[in-house]
Amino acid sequence: MPVMNGYEATRQIRALNDPALAGITIIAMTANAFDEDKKKALECGMDGFLTKPIVIEELIGTIQKNLEQVSGVSEKPHK
Repeated sequence: MPVMNGYEATRQIRALNDPALAGITIIAMTANAFDEDKKKALECGMDGFLTKPIVIEELIGTIQKNLEQVSGVSEKPHK
């Protein structure tokens, strides 16, 4: 991103303490596939971490997991 990276954007969003943004899901989608990259993403407040190339099943699974955590409902997506 031209102004700031995803880590900094996530930190700033989380620091707002805005109730409207409290439940927003932030998932990293990156070519950086090292364990330290995932650790850094999760430590700065991201809710998930996916490496490129994106595998659609992993993307859907990550979104579903985060939806379940936010809503408290476990439901499989319809195909």
